[in-house]
Amino acid sequence: MRVDLFDFALPQELIALRPAVPRDSAKMLQVEGDRLSDHIVSDLPQLLGPKDILVFNDTKVIPAQLQGTRGEAKIGATLHKRVDLRRWQAFIRNAKRLRVGEVVDFGMDVSAEAEAKLDDGSFILHFLGDEPVELLLERAGTMPLPPYIASKRAIDERDVDDYQTMFAKEKGAVAAPTAALHFTDGLLAALAEAGVGSEILTLHVGAGTFLPVKVDETDEHKMHSEWGRIDAATADRLNAARKAGGRVIAVGTTSLRLLESATGEDGIIRPFEGDTDIFITPGYKFRAIDGLMTNFHLPKSTLFMLVSALMGMDTMQEVYAHAVAGGYRFYSYGDSSLLLPDR
Repeated sequence: MRVDLFDFALPQELIALRPAVPRDSAKMLQVEGDRLSDHIVSDLPQLLGPKDILVFNDTKVIPAQLQGTRGEAKIGATLHKRVDLRRWQAFIRNAKRLRVGEVVDFGMDVSAEAEAKLDDGSFILHFLGDEPVELLLERAGTMPLPPYIASKRAIDERDVDDYQTMFAKEKGAVAAPTAALHFTDGLLAALAEAGVGSEILTLHVGAGTFLPVKVDETDEHKMHSEWGRIDAATADRLNAARKAGGRVIAVGTTSLRLLESATGEDGIIRPFEGDTDIFITPGYKFRAIDGLMTNFHLPKSTLFMLVSALMGMDTMQEVYAHAVAGGYRFYSYGDSSLLLPDR
């Protein structure tokens, strides 16, 4: 399919630079089949049924943005995916000034050797020394806000909390699973009282989520892989919930992509641990999920392709036109949507 089919006009003033306060006061556009209705996130307990299950991602964002030098050259690095205890795949800014074998000094006694250059232009960085890489990043790194926010304002202390979900536990993401940023303790309590269940999985979101689609046809695009895990007990509970007539609703595209990666053509969710590079476009047959809660995405992005696959291309163009006209806020710190395709 042509990538330009997934384009739409978005006024720049609708890009959210800060999250709603409180978090669950953000607007939420419910889409049931082709029917649209306006809500706020705290309405969620009234919109779901007592057998439904929300599936959250407990990945935790690490300070994966680094600024350094190689000689006189300024080098920026955004970590993407852990290779092993001391090595990370990273996207490099000013990459033409960095060669394999050279060392980048990130300050604060943190340095890394460019050990290899991959086909996609990224590098394998080997962090030098004996200290755990996590400590090095805490010292020299900053929160990796998406470029559409970081280009408009400086990263500050508020972002350290704002860009983590309440579920954040397993360190390893370089981007937040932003759909879950809307949840609060009070909202979770109200959902539990309404009989809505919850489950947890882990997918470490990589920097590839920010990369633009640079090809003209969707089948020419290559997704970057990300590591995820669903344990056996969680898979069993999700399968039982669906068998009992409940809906599995992924909170965020990261949860959805991992669930779909773990599910066979028979519709059974299985334990999963490893990499996934699943790329969902219109024509895909969903196996694991019955709905999706997600923010509003970039034009021509793989995430807008995913929601178009779930709800239909014409429906999603209508949904986004409604959101723009209604002043919904877009992207990571923006408002939410609840997408429920006809069963």
